[in-house]
Amino acid sequence: MIVRQMFARQSRQLLALNRQVYIPRRFQSTETQTPTRVDTIDFPSIDEPGSRASNGDAIVPAITPGSSSGVQKPTNHRSQFQKLGSSITNAYEPEDLIRNPPSVQDITLELLLASQTHLGHSTSRWNPRNSRYIFGIRDGIHIISLDVTAAYLRRAASVVEQVAFYGGLILFAGTRPGQKRIVVRAAELAQSYHVFERWIPGSLTNGEQILGHCERKVVNAFDEELPEEQGKLAGKATLKPDLVVCLNPLENEPLLHECGLNNIPTIGIIDTDADASKVTYPIPANDDSLRAVGVIAGVLGRSGQVGQKRRLERAKIMQEKHSLAAQDAERKEQAAKGTDDFAKEEEEAA
Repeated sequence: MIVRQMFARQSRQLLALNRQVYIPRRFQSTETQTPTRVDTIDFPSIDEPGSRASNGDAIVPAITPGSSSGVQKPTNHRSQFQKLGSSITNAYEPEDLIRNPPSVQDITLELLLASQTHLGHSTSRWNPRNSRYIFGIRDGIHIISLDVTAAYLRRAASVVEQVAFYGGLILFAGTRPGQKRIVVRAAELAQSYHVFERWIPGSLTNGEQILGHCERKVVNAFDEELPEEQGKLAGKATLKPDLVVCLNPLENEPLLHECGLNNIPTIGIIDTDADASKVTYPIPANDDSLRAVGVIAGVLGRSGQVGQKRRLERAKIMQEKHSLAAQDAERKEQAAKGTDDFAKEEEEAA
């Protein structure tokens, strides 16, 4: 038993020695090996003129095996690869919804689908009053009908345009995080007012106490301020908006309640968990997606811009008509005065 263990240990050591002996033999071959040809490249130095292209791109020399010099004419690989690949059109850029919002003519089902306006909440949070706006259920989530969304959005845009055309005051309200720039941009387009932080309860029902210190101005049909008419606002009540656009009705129920008490029409984005009876003109859509809210607010802002443009054009036409009527009246007065003078002269002559 002891002899076997010793023999086994010695045999393992001998095998290890034999392996160490075999390793150097691999490098002691007497055969002649064929040398491998290596092509060298003479790169231009940094100080040499012409080492860089005129446009700042690096010049990489092309090598052809077996050539005498090993270097061919330098080529610009960037110019070769610029024509490769596919051209991307209609790519989504988040800033486009703020810089260039869509108009009513741009409303399509593809745009609404890409903006995630069809995604509702889970079926457990469903409000039964929104059953007419729901298309179906997928993976436990209600899907809003895009046909209904497009139709209701066009109707709301028409309302905003008409209110702006007749010179009404429009208020855009959106108090959720991330909606500030969207609300401000829509209000700038429609030349209206906005609320993006918090609605103060009582601003409509108790506006004399809350908004009584706010500055008020008198303007003409061209939005030009009239300082001489400023003193006539002393006994006037605080102005109230003619239309309120609420982008998150769930958080602004006091605002909608005050609008109902003062008979002010409202437009709101109604999700599957909201109550559609709270607003006058509901827009069934996803109110949790900033992209969906940006599209809807941009369309309404563009409609207000069109209404303001129509109002200014109408004011210009009315001013021209008024000036022509004034000139005609002046001519008639002068003609009547001239006939009276002529009649007096005839009487005196007789």
